[in-house]
Amino acid sequence: MRLHLFGLAFLFLLATGSPGADARVLHNSGAPANCRERSNDTVAKLEQCIVRSELWGELAQFQRIADDNPDAKGHGNRDTGTPGYAASVKHVADLMRAAGYAVTIQPYEFSVDELSGSPQFAAGKRAYVPEQDWFVARLSGAGSITAPVEPPSGSASGCAPTDFAFFTAGNVALLERGDCTYDTQVANARAAGAAAVVLYDSEAEAGAYEARLTEPATIPVIGMATYAVGEELLNRYRSDAGQTVRIEVRTEHRSGIDYNLLADSPYGDPSHIVAIDGHLDSIYGAGMLDNASGSTTMLDIALNLAKTPTKNRLRYIWFGGEELGLLGSHYYTKHLTQSELRDYAFDVDVDVTATPNFDILIADPNFASNVRRFPKNVVPHSAIGNDLFADYFSGAGAVSQPARFGNDGTDSNSFSLVGIPNSGILTNQDCCKHGWETAIWGGELGNYEGKIPSFNGGCVDYPHRWCDNLSNNDPALFELVSRGVAYVTLNLANATFR
Repeated sequence: MRLHLFGLAFLFLLATGSPGADARVLHNSGAPANCRERSNDTVAKLEQCIVRSELWGELAQFQRIADDNPDAKGHGNRDTGTPGYAASVKHVADLMRAAGYAVTIQPYEFSVDELSGSPQFAAGKRAYVPEQDWFVARLSGAGSITAPVEPPSGSASGCAPTDFAFFTAGNVALLERGDCTYDTQVANARAAGAAAVVLYDSEAEAGAYEARLTEPATIPVIGMATYAVGEELLNRYRSDAGQTVRIEVRTEHRSGIDYNLLADSPYGDPSHIVAIDGHLDSIYGAGMLDNASGSTTMLDIALNLAKTPTKNRLRYIWFGGEELGLLGSHYYTKHLTQSELRDYAFDVDVDVTATPNFDILIADPNFASNVRRFPKNVVPHSAIGNDLFADYFSGAGAVSQPARFGNDGTDSNSFSLVGIPNSGILTNQDCCKHGWETAIWGGELGNYEGKIPSFNGGCVDYPHRWCDNLSNNDPALFELVSRGVAYVTLNLANATFR
């Protein structure tokens, strides 16, 4: 087996357990002083330049930006539409221009409905506790509903329209988390006449968390409620059909101007573009793991390839509005002309690269829940990127696996929908890591980040926690995954595409 420069250190890390304080001292030599002024035209030369000391220093810059731009309650913030996000865009743009890239800042209007006030969810005399028993799904619709709860007559998830063949219009659909997207579950329930939806987790150990829709719902959506809440409502329905629930969700409209940041290399054929994308925005705070980590991985690679000629044109894209529903990437891809679409050879999505209690997951379009919506070229032509990621991690002595959610809830989905082949990387977040995952990657059951071990959902994607800060990243994994992205980037930059 071929070992990359990082391989031996990472094998030792795996042998001693999940990344922690001791693991962070491994392989921490500095990069050569001339990395960003030389041509790093081989994997070996590029890997020398991707080191944790540099990555951590760059990541810390985003923490400083967040801290310098607090919200009204004093929490560091880089959310879409805030001064912290604007400062993040300026920071990256300044560095990329200075390195010789052609930088374009693409403005677009965004419009979202966001949760307002204190939502309510109750059954009978029991009022469920928000942010403990349940959350309102992101991009939920508003409404005040009192109606019987009813599960679908087919599969408990409601992933197929036929699951609602006997559903009573006007009732509240009770749906277990399934293998399809949240959007699909909600759309099927809405088409059957559901007045609202309650999504509950399928795993008893998981806590409540904020389910993330990518399309705005027109009805209230509770999600995710805990498995215990779902089972309680299901048992009540079975024992007393017509169990009534009360749901109240209020939203307020927010709109403004958001920004995508594009940076083109001066090298390579502009009719064969390889995009490296990730989202620059956060949600509920500093967003240091999600996704300052991925944004930093991209930035470090770009700066170290600034003087490297390539066969294909490299384009780095930092998207806005990902956390609000892939707004930036949807806008960007939908506004590409047919000629511009033909210029695209490949896209690599970089979303979360430094998870402490990690998995190593490759975002393969073939595993996406909405794969049937992709043009036919996407899945077969994405294999080159998936294979390069697998090749790198295998050579580094680490295990990787394909995963679906890179194309369900992050920006690569936007590329898939317009026919651009893609791959990506995600080291996971929130909850819950299972036994089969710890058997592969080590670590602890429960949260991937935040308090470990715990099943409270972590720091990412949770309102009122404000803990997705610099300490919510692991430097050892950060270096490994960033080198993996660098390996894939350099190989695709010089690949021959059909």
